[in-house]
Amino acid sequence: MQGKLIVFEGVEGSGKTTQIQRTQTWLLSSGLLHPNSQVVTTREPGGTALGQQLRQILLQSAEPIQDRTELLLYAADRAQHVEADLRPLLAKGAVILCDRYTDSTVAYQGYGRQLDQILIDQLNQIATGGLVSDLTFWLDIEVELGLSRARSRASASLDRIERADLSFHQRVQQGFSQLAIAHPERIVRIDASQSPDAVSQQIQQVLQARLQDWSRS
Repeated sequence: MQGKLIVFEGVEGSGKTTQIQRTQTWLLSSGLLHPNSQVVTTREPGGTALGQQLRQILLQSAEPIQDRTELLLYAADRAQHVEADLRPLLAKGAVILCDRYTDSTVAYQGYGRQLDQILIDQLNQIATGGLVSDLTFWLDIEVELGLSRARSRASASLDRIERADLSFHQRVQQGFSQLAIAHPERIVRIDASQSPDAVSQQIQQVLQARLQDWSRS
């Protein structure tokens, strides 16, 4: 089987980090992959050393960041991530579990910040060089519940995105919903309001079927 890029998307507090960790553990012990298969976890922003610096700016900057500046910083992080990590790993046959990718830019900067969608599509194309996820899990949760989870686990202060007002996060959720409708072949909705175990079970069922399909192709 060729390398696969599997992305986890969703609003704040949807449980992406938890489910990525659980999915990695399950994949490595499932017997569905070749024994020597590499299962790598990564994230955007912050998947590379440069990306970690950009993540700090994007999420913790004391200076207000203008919306287009924010968009370009995310694109820079993605371009570095794709060329330095994602493509080389995929070429080696790795299964990559990535916390956020292009759909987050559409949802957060397109719907949330209400920036021009054509511009966002162009920047995503430039940053990725056409690299699209093989499968995207949309962890769908009510915005208010997700924000409550995110804020309850915050060990210190909330980051820039988490501090945005409710209407922003509601627009982001609308963005993910519209993306799922537009790309049903790639995006699978997961009910993330359930317990972590129930969410993991949904993800594993989908992955088991996809992995079997991929192994036959």
